[in-house]
Amino acid sequence: MMAVVISLLLAPAAAYAAGLPVQLRASDGVAIAGTLYAVDGEAPAVVLVHMFTRTKDDWRPFAERLQAAGLTALAIDLRGHGGSGGASAPAAAMALDVQAAIGFLGGRSGVRGIAVVGASLGASAAIMAAAEAPAVRGVALLSPASDYRGVRIDAAFRKYGARPMFLIASTEDPLAARTVRGLVGEAAPAAREQRLSLVAAHGTQILDRDPDVATALVDWLRRTVS
Repeated sequence: MMAVVISLLLAPAAAYAAGLPVQLRASDGVAIAGTLYAVDGEAPAVVLVHMFTRTKDDWRPFAERLQAAGLTALAIDLRGHGGSGGASAPAAAMALDVQAAIGFLGGRSGVRGIAVVGASLGASAAIMAAAEAPAVRGVALLSPASDYRGVRIDAAFRKYGARPMFLIASTEDPLAARTVRGLVGEAAPAAREQRLSLVAAHGTQILDRDPDVATALVDWLRRTVS
């Protein structure tokens, strides 16, 4: 297992809607903070990975929406961000943070399939981690970049293969939109889908500003991971 759980703080059932704090440790020893939005019984689970200089709190409205739709969500702070240790500079090692979250969910009873959703730099970390985790059934990438400040994802895309992928960008975000179009071309696996929003936004902002995209992502996750 890629993650070692340090602590899962217990709370009354009423606190579930707000999320439960979780502490993980990446395979290189870096402490990773997370918030778990759990549902009762068997359910699919989703790892949520934020943008550069942001935190897991950006995901709270969407995580609560997933929870209401019957999916467990785990939002994490990448290393150097929020409550996590380590350096904050964009690095391939951030994939280890996501792998820790995947391992944590995989070790929970009742988890029925895992997906990963990442935004901007978080998208890079998400696909790199998913490529190394056969248990991941699907990945959704918001505003991805093929090269985010030296963090390249070409090899990860090839290794991830033909598993389902949902690529999202704003048409007003030229680099991300071009990346999405390039990844969903004639030679791409049939399981890759795209959604281009006309709303000017980047990363998790798209979900806040374009309700149709948020709805489409929830629907895609339910179809893909259930």
